[in-house]
Amino acid sequence: MEPQTEADTPDRHGDVSRPRPPQDPHAAADALSTRDFRLFWWANAADALGTQASGVVLPLLLLALGHSAQTAGLVAGLSLAAGILLGPLAAVPADRGARKTIMFWSAAVSALAMGSVALTLALGRLTLAHLLGAVLVERFATACHEAASRGTVALVCPPDEQPRAVARLAAADQGALILGPALGGAAYQLSRALPFLADAVSYAVAALCVRGMRTDLKAAAEPSGDSLLREAAAGLRLVRRQPLLRLVLIWIALVNGVAVALYYAAVFALERSGTGALPLGVVLAVSGGAGLAGSLAAPKVAVRVGAPRLVTAVTWLLVPLTAALATATGPWAYGALLGAVCLVIPLAAVVLQARVLLVAEPAVQARVGAVLGTASGAAAALAPVLAGLFADRVDTAAPALGCAALLTLLAVHTTRRAALTEAAA
Repeated sequence: MEPQTEADTPDRHGDVSRPRPPQDPHAAADALSTRDFRLFWWANAADALGTQASGVVLPLLLLALGHSAQTAGLVAGLSLAAGILLGPLAAVPADRGARKTIMFWSAAVSALAMGSVALTLALGRLTLAHLLGAVLVERFATACHEAASRGTVALVCPPDEQPRAVARLAAADQGALILGPALGGAAYQLSRALPFLADAVSYAVAALCVRGMRTDLKAAAEPSGDSLLREAAAGLRLVRRQPLLRLVLIWIALVNGVAVALYYAAVFALERSGTGALPLGVVLAVSGGAGLAGSLAAPKVAVRVGAPRLVTAVTWLLVPLTAALATATGPWAYGALLGAVCLVIPLAAVVLQARVLLVAEPAVQARVGAVLGTASGAAAALAPVLAGLFADRVDTAAPALGCAALLTLLAVHTTRRAALTEAAA
């Protein structure tokens, strides 16, 4: 009598189990990859939605508490500066293997910070010092989360799925830009504390999603023995050496700054013409919706058109669209033109961001991403100042004309370097 194998062992009811087909390791890995990317997507979507909901009402809260517009601007500026300065430093431990740990605890700390604002506000005990401290803690934690999250797509998704993953993450950000301000404004009407409570809940959801991911996100870089500042600069050194990364840095920083400048130029022009707040909200919603559509369409368009031609065509197309904003006279014109700008920008941006994942090793992607994010954030922070300066000193059409001139130079540079995007593919 032959010995029974494990597959033929009778169960407790006396029946012989059917032989189990061997598991396909590739199918199991793909299932885990899909599951973890969904959790990562929900973490980022919840984070973005909550941040937009609370961020839009933060200036209103400061004004309602009796503080000046200058104080509100100072709080916003300090918050932005904290993220720009601390992001590259937070990227070092992420690349050393603490990516998941940093994302989880950053979201948890942010939840506590925003929860404290909601609680003290509901009790009528919120002070400016408490609010400023909570905002800075939240901004620092968010900078750490963003730095650690860069490179996660490359660890969770196979290379052929990465462009689609980047597009879905960009679409989530655009969706948050549309829904977040509306939800935050509606919640603020019900209770001043509600948007901050919603933000705290969104961070808690993000922390739970990150905790549930099972993919090994370490991809640790070997400690070099250098100082923290020198290791943080490793991303900058790689960007300087890699031609494609230099192109992505210039393109994303300049285009992001232009997009912000154009929006504020539209706000200044519509405000001087006596347009109310509702048309401005419509312009913002149209722009966000167009950006969402562009993000979702980017992977398919890139496959049909090709990365070099798409990046070049988008950059040149932005020039006449931006110049046309100098002649816009009403909310409908601004909405249509800004919507067209926001529609085409993600078509190239998603392609370039996906190429970064192919060029930079996972062990340095957090630091490379921090360099790109810092440049983009600095351009976005400077853009409203320059747009207001040109609108006050020259004319409300001046920001659009200045942006068109910058984009022309960028288009020439991109045309000469566009072949790099094909090489990275």
